[in-house]
Amino acid sequence: MKMKKRCALLFVLAISAASAASLEPLVSFSRLTKSLELLSQCAPREPWTVAGEHGALFGRQDGTFEAWLWPVKILSHFRIDAELANYPVPIDVNALAAEIKVTPAETIITYSHAAFTIRQHMFAARGEEKPATGIAAYFEIESARPIEITFSFTPEMLRMWPAPNYGRPNGEWIAHGSSGVYVLHTDNPHFSAIVAMPRTRPGILVPYQEHPQTFPLQLKLSYDPKRDHGMVYPLVMALEGSSQPYDQAADIESSIPQLYSQTLGYYSHFFDKRMTAETPDARIDTALKWAEITIDQMQVKYHDETGLVAGYYESADSARPGYAWFFGRDTLWTTYAINSYGDFGLTRRALDFLIRRQRADGKIMHEYSQSADALDWKTTPYFYASADSTPLLVMAMNDYVKSSGDMDYLKTNWEAVRKAYEFTRAHEGNDGIYNNKEGTGWVESWPPTMPEEEIYLASLDEQSNHAMSRLASLMDDSKLAVKAQQKAADIGARIESEYYESAQKFYAFSRNADGSVDHTATIYPSVAWWDGTFGLKQAGAMLTRWASDEFSTDWGTRDLSNRTSFYDPISYHQGSVWPLFTGWASLAEYRAGRPLSGYAHMMQNLDLTWAQDLGSVTELLSGEFYQPLGRSSSHQMWSSAMIVTPLLRGLFGLDWDAQNKTLRVTPHLPADWDKAALKHVQIGEASVDLAYQRRPGEWRVSAKSNSRICLAAAEENPKSCVQIIEIRVPPVEIGIPAVLPGQGDKTHQLKVLDERAGGAHATFTFAAQAGSSYDLPIRVNRSNPKVTGAQIRSGRLHMQFPPGQGYQQLAVDFVW
Repeated sequence: MKMKKRCALLFVLAISAASAASLEPLVSFSRLTKSLELLSQCAPREPWTVAGEHGALFGRQDGTFEAWLWPVKILSHFRIDAELANYPVPIDVNALAAEIKVTPAETIITYSHAAFTIRQHMFAARGEEKPATGIAAYFEIESARPIEITFSFTPEMLRMWPAPNYGRPNGEWIAHGSSGVYVLHTDNPHFSAIVAMPRTRPGILVPYQEHPQTFPLQLKLSYDPKRDHGMVYPLVMALEGSSQPYDQAADIESSIPQLYSQTLGYYSHFFDKRMTAETPDARIDTALKWAEITIDQMQVKYHDETGLVAGYYESADSARPGYAWFFGRDTLWTTYAINSYGDFGLTRRALDFLIRRQRADGKIMHEYSQSADALDWKTTPYFYASADSTPLLVMAMNDYVKSSGDMDYLKTNWEAVRKAYEFTRAHEGNDGIYNNKEGTGWVESWPPTMPEEEIYLASLDEQSNHAMSRLASLMDDSKLAVKAQQKAADIGARIESEYYESAQKFYAFSRNADGSVDHTATIYPSVAWWDGTFGLKQAGAMLTRWASDEFSTDWGTRDLSNRTSFYDPISYHQGSVWPLFTGWASLAEYRAGRPLSGYAHMMQNLDLTWAQDLGSVTELLSGEFYQPLGRSSSHQMWSSAMIVTPLLRGLFGLDWDAQNKTLRVTPHLPADWDKAALKHVQIGEASVDLAYQRRPGEWRVSAKSNSRICLAAAEENPKSCVQIIEIRVPPVEIGIPAVLPGQGDKTHQLKVLDERAGGAHATFTFAAQAGSSYDLPIRVNRSNPKVTGAQIRSGRLHMQFPPGQGYQQLAVDFVW
C-alpha cells in the first residue's frame, strides 16, 4: 500500500496575544495532580518520555529530545544555546538543566542560570480523536537582561522502521514578514515539513557557492524582558499541511489552549472509574496509578484503529524508537493488568487490533510496524514470528470475559477464538503439546540451538486449554468444553512427567526433538501459575532457588541461574533481569504459598517507577549490577503491567467471576498493615470499593457496590451472597525491607527462601550476607510460641546470620 501524501508541520511561535495568565490551565493542572507529581534533580543521561496516541517526544534530562508524529520522526538533537547582553560568553542551556517535573499530562524541565530561567513544557494531546497536533512543547522565559536564544535541531523526516525513506532532508528558509519558515525538503516532493518561528531569524545557511557542509538548523529568538515578559513560545508539530504553511501554523497555534485543556481533563478524570489503592505505603498507591497511566500512554492510533505498542526509547540515528510498534504477546500479557484495573474498553480495542490481523489459519500476529502500510508487511519475517501469541489470545479472552462479563464481545469474536485454539491443536508435537515449530516460544536465541518445545509454551498451552474449556461452556458447546478440559489435564500430566527432573528438583527449560531435555535452570516455569488454574506440583525446591541470589537480584529476577555455563548478565536472554520475569515470579510465589518472596519481587518492580524514566518501568537490567542496559526501552508496557498484576491478584488476592457476580479475595497483606482499601474494582457492570480491616486473627474484607456483588474466599462456594468475609491470618506474619540498592551495586540484600505453616509449626528460611543482622517487624497471631533460630525483642524478630563468605542461610522455627 502506498504511503498517503503527507506534509509534516512543525512551528515555534511567540504568542503575541497570549501571556502566562492566559495559560491558567497549566497552573490549575499542577495543583490538581500534585499527588502524582514526580520531581527530581536532572540526571543528564537519564531518559524521559512524553507520549500519546498521535505522537511522542523522547529525550534526556538535559532537555535534548527527538520528536515523532506517528509514524514519522520529524527532528532530533533539539538543543538550546543562549547569549546574554553585555555578557560575552556563549551559554550551553542544556548543561544548566536543573530540575525535571513529571505529571501525567506534561513533563517540565527547568534550566537555571544566575541571570535567567527557562522552563521547557512538553505534552502529548489526549482526549481528542483527531487533534490538530499530536505533541506540543512551549518555553517560559524569565531573564534579568535581554537574551539571544538559539533553538537548534537536526531535520530527520524518517518514516518508522522498516519503511523506505526519501533521503536526508534539507532546509530552505522562506521569509514571511519579519520572520519566516523552514521548509524541509526530501527526495519525495509530497513528503516535507515546515519549521517556523515568528520574530526569529534563521541561523546558519550555507551559501550554494560553499563546499557541501552540514549544520543543524537554527531558529534565533531575541528576548527582551521589558517587552516580552509573560510571553510563551510553543513548539508544535502536526502531520498534514497546506499550500500556505504560515496560515497552517497559525491555525494549529490557535488549537493549543484547547488541546491542553482536553489533555488536562483527560488525566483529571483518569481515575474516575479505574482502580486505585489506599494503603499504609504511599509508594504502592502512587506506583499503581503511574502503572495504569503509562500503560494507557502506549495506545497509538493507526488509521481508524487503536493498538498497543510495546515500548518507547529514543532512536538516535535510526528510525526505531524503542519498540514503538504493535506486538501481540506484549499486548496480551498486558491485558491482564488492564482488566485488573478495570479499563475494559482498552482491552477490547487491543484485542480488536490483533483479531483483525489474525491469519487465515488462526495464528495471531507477533509484530506490526506503524509503517506497515508502506510495504508488503505479509512478506516480512516479523508478522507471525512468535508462537505464543496464539494460545495467549485464548487466555486473554477468557480473562476479559471473567472480569467484564461481556458475553456479547465473546459471541462476536467466538470464531476468532476457535480458530486460534484450533491452530494450537493442529500444530502439536508427538507428545500432544503445542510446540515451537510455529515460531519462537520465549527465547529468540539459545545455545547451542533453538528449542523444539519450551516449558514456557507448554504451560501456556495447558492454561489456554483450560481457558477454552470455560469459554466453550459459556458458549454452550459442552463437547468442546469437555475436550479442552481433558486436553489441559493431559498437558499438565505430560509437563510433570517429561519436564520435572527429580535429581535437580527442578523443571527443565525445554525438550528436544529426540525426547531429551535441556536441563538449564530458568525462570520460565513460573508462567505455569499465571492464570491461577494450573501450577507445578513439585516446585518447592525450584521456588526456593528462584528466591535465592542464584536467580533473585536486589532489583528483580534473572531469567536463568547465574551458575549456568553461558550466563551473561548483559545478554538479552541468558542472564539479564526483566521486570516481566520478576512479575511472573512474584505472582507464582503468591499463588504457591511464598508471599514474602512474592512481595519482595513485586516491590522491586514497583520501586523501578522512580529509577530511570520517571513514572515508567524499564525493559531490562543487568543481571550483575543494578543498572538498566543501555538499549533498554525506558518506558516498557509489560514492565508496568508487572506492577499491576502481582499487586492486585497477588498481594490483594483478587479473582473475578463476573458471570456469577462474585469477587474472590485471598489477601497476602504485609505484617505491618492494619488496613487498606481498593476503589473502583470493576467486575461486570459493577464498581466495587473494598475495605480490608485487620482484626484479631483475621482480615475483615467488606464491599460496597453500585449493584449486587458477592464476596468469597478462595476455593469457597458460598451458600449465600455476602458483602463481608473474614479471612484467617497465618500464625506468624513477618515484614521484610523493600528498597532498591544503590546504582551499580551487586546483590546483597535479605532473601526469604521458604515459608511454611501448618498444625503447630511455622518455619521461615532466610538468606543474607554472612555476619549481618536484621530486626524485622513481626506479628505472632498465636500466643506463646517456642522460637528457635532467632529472638523476638520488643515486638521485632532479631536475626543474626552466621559468619563466613557470601550468603548464609538461617532457619527460624515457631512451635506451639
